[in-house]
Formats: sequence, C-alpha cells, structure tokens
Amino acid sequence: MSFRREKYIERGGPDGGDGGRGGDVVFEVRRNLKTLVHLQGRVAFRGENGASGTGRRRHGRDGAPIVIPIPPGTTLFDQASGAQVADLVEAGERLVYVQGGRGGRGNWHFRTSTRQAPRFAQPGEEGGSAILVAELRTIADVGLVGLPNAGKSSLLAALTAATPRVAAYAFTTTVPQLGVMRFGGLLDGGDVLIADIPGLIEGASRGVGLGTRFLDHITRTQALAFLIDLSAFEPEILGMLAHELASFDADLATRRRIVIGTKQDLDVAGESASRLQSAYPDEQTCIVSAATGHGLDDLRRVLGALVRT
Repeated sequence: MSFRREKYIERGGPDGGDGGRGGDVVFEVRRNLKTLVHLQGRVAFRGENGASGTGRRRHGRDGAPIVIPIPPGTTLFDQASGAQVADLVEAGERLVYVQGGRGGRGNWHFRTSTRQAPRFAQPGEEGGSAILVAELRTIADVGLVGLPNAGKSSLLAALTAATPRVAAYAFTTTVPQLGVMRFGGLLDGGDVLIADIPGLIEGASRGVGLGTRFLDHITRTQALAFLIDLSAFEPEILGMLAHELASFDADLATRRRIVIGTKQDLDVAGESASRLQSAYPDEQTCIVSAATGHGLDDLRRVLGALVRT
C-alpha cells in the first residue's frame, strides 16, 4: 500500500506496485549425473520468494526458480498416492512440477471514482507444494538376465571396462552394474550400454531372493540377454527366467532377446552347448567364455546388431 507524495501534490492517489511471483520448483535432466546421491539429506527444495512491490507502481522482482538436477531415467512418484507423476529420460528435459505463488496486487489497482484512496492491497498467494519420491531406473541398451552365479558380472567385465565384483557364490551382484561395450572397428556406429542386474530366482516377481527391487532397471532396456551357465544347464531355466520377467512387466515378453551359454571353458566336450542349442531352436544363441575369450567377438557383433534392428 503506497500513496504518491510529491512537492505541490498533496493527494497524489494510490501508487502501490504489485509483488513478484514466487519461484517455481523445476526438475532438469542432466546427462552428467548417474545417481541421486546428491539429493540425500535435503529436507526441502524451495523457490525464492517474490519481492514486494513498492511505490510509484514499481513491480517487485519475481523469485528465482529452484532447479533440481536429476540423472536420465528418473521417475517421480507422489508420496501420498504412489501415483507416477513424471518419467524423465531425455537429457535437457525440464519439468515445472510446483509453481510459485502469484504476486499480490498493489492498492493502485483498487482505486475507483468513489474510493480514491484505498488503504489496502491484495496479498500474494502461497506457492504450491508436494512431497515426491524420486526413483532412478537404469537406462541401457541390453540387460543381462540370469540365475545367480550365471556369469553375468564376468561377461560384463569381459565385454566392457566395468569392474563388477566377481566371485564363485550366488548374489555377488547386489546393485545394478553398467558397462559400455566399445566396438573398436568390429561394427560401425556407436557403443552399447549393458546393464547387469542381480540374479533372478524362481518367485523373484513375488519378492523371493532380491525380488523386484532391481527389476525396474530391466524395463528400460531395448533388448534382453538371457545368460545360462553351461556347467549347470537345465532346459527349464530360460522359461523360468522369461516367466518371472513377464510376471513383473508383460511388456518384457516382447523385447528382442538372445540366449547366451556362459562358461564354455567348463563344458569341455561341448555337450551342454549342443543341448542348449537343441533345446531352444527358435532362439538366437551364442556360446561364450569370459575366462578364455571364446565367442566374445561374435557376441559383440550380435549385440550391436540386436539393439539396432
């Protein structure tokens, strides 16, 4: 609320300016981010308050927005309802989810022929608020799927520069691992991003073992690679793995896929490799050994073609 006061003008009338808008809360996808760890410990993100209007009908400055950087593949959920509110994948993508409040109006707006000196102004509005849960789902070209200790981590290390933990016991991998497979002249054009998730066991879609905790990451992949240990091959393994994925997300049943027989070095006579190829005649198969390098060059070509078809 303000009135014009100048020399020789005793009653200049109302001249209160408007207040500025509050700053928005904006999510922005940054390509250089890989995790959500930078958000840990933050209680709240708040846009800047708008500045108050002043005399001579001067408008207050709008509040600056608060920009929350997130990595590609971040999904936002409403905490109260659990409903998904956004799925942010592309680098540079921005989402204004909470808007700042409207600025108030100065008393200059409320002058009339019968009310020439209004002694009130309109207050600004409160900004919006929300409590959200951010979940990162890995974006990869190929997802490695298999039983615990099927050789997924060893294969990831052999194909890429990733250094996952490798050991001779189940559930060595407890968090998703990523690696970039570089072609180096084997195939023209681009690299392939490979994701290794913890091993699946029967009932994983219902929470058995590590359960569905990491299956969300598989939903981002273009293609699936089912890894089967040749030293412990059973024809039912592929059907069980496919069933668990389809039970979690029916769309996974439609993804392009390849079956990879691992640990060829332990299948000296090649009997298990022959059984695997006979058991799945309609599947594209590769036989490899991460230890000796057998079949890795062919697998690189196949994976490169798989994500580009």
